[in-house]
Amino acid sequence: MPNNNYIFTSESVTEGHPDKVADQISDAILDQLITQDKYSHTGIETLVTTGLVVVAGEIRTKGYVDIAKIARQTIKNIGYTAHDGFCGDDVGVIVAVDEQSADIAQGVDKGSGKYKQQGAGDQGLMFGFACRETKQLMPISILMSHQMAARLSTVRKNKTMPYLRPDGKIELAVQYDHKKPKRLDTIVVAAQHNEKISAKKIEADILKYVIKPIAKKYLDSKTRIFINATGRFVKGGPPADAGLTGRKIIVDTYGGHGAHGGGCFSGKDPSKVDRSASYMARYIAKNIVAAQLANRCEVQIAYVIGVADPVSILVDTKGTGKLDNRHLEKIIRKEFPLTPAGIIKHLNLLRPIYLKTAAYGHFGRELPEFSWERKDMASKLKKYL
Repeated sequence: MPNNNYIFTSESVTEGHPDKVADQISDAILDQLITQDKYSHTGIETLVTTGLVVVAGEIRTKGYVDIAKIARQTIKNIGYTAHDGFCGDDVGVIVAVDEQSADIAQGVDKGSGKYKQQGAGDQGLMFGFACRETKQLMPISILMSHQMAARLSTVRKNKTMPYLRPDGKIELAVQYDHKKPKRLDTIVVAAQHNEKISAKKIEADILKYVIKPIAKKYLDSKTRIFINATGRFVKGGPPADAGLTGRKIIVDTYGGHGAHGGGCFSGKDPSKVDRSASYMARYIAKNIVAAQLANRCEVQIAYVIGVADPVSILVDTKGTGKLDNRHLEKIIRKEFPLTPAGIIKHLNLLRPIYLKTAAYGHFGRELPEFSWERKDMASKLKKYL
């Protein structure tokens, strides 16, 4: 950051946002395939628009799933059940799925490739990040954005605000003082709603039921609040804006804190290091911070397709490390499995856990399924102090 005092903004979106609808369909298909064949290899891309879902990509599996049925059920579970342009009951579904390339498969299958062990499913670079701003060791701007976005869906589904529709976005600008979060400078909420409710009622309810329960001490009299700033948000979801898998990569990760390698997660099985190595990088960074080896930590891991061991590892503790960054890199190589097979085994990734990741962030949610959020290596790392 350029100085000690600044404002940093992050955003999140609800599960009804078009891009998140696409992510959830891709991951729902992945989960069903893994349930039948845990070694399924997938690269599933989804497009959603008015009255239509298109599912494309590559799959190699011993299982079989009804892709159209999964897509429609996922849409209904999100809440698109009204017949107004995008409804789970009657949306059209086009499936254009091919088999995974044999050239890729021979580098990913153990024993079949040039290097005789399971290699990375693609080349690329992945980042993980952790910091001490919250107990979840996440930046507060993205964590609180996710919490408010999830709250929008909760109050819709439990009928506290029954007039809300599935689409929505949250944007939070956090003021930092001496690099520590001090207050919320600005809160932006966009919440889709039906025709029969007044803007005044929406604003009062969102302040009471969404903003205040989450913002708490970070909200003050000077905080600027914008709720449905155009004055109306009736048309939303895929009829208002086409959605695509993998278009919310900053929402999915750290809200702009730290770097991003560019690869998305949803629709990809864990042989794809875009996903699995990003989870491992978060796991490493979180445990380094939990072990008090640093207050902030960013980890980069890079791979070659078909090759098991990473090309490089880079650690940046942003000047907060108790140990030299190069020393931490050596510790990581010694203590953490970094091959695709090692990552998959250590984090137990061959499970149907991915639909849960597809909305409200892949990181910072300490759920039983999210093995990369464990801090079980912290005690082991403390010995290096």
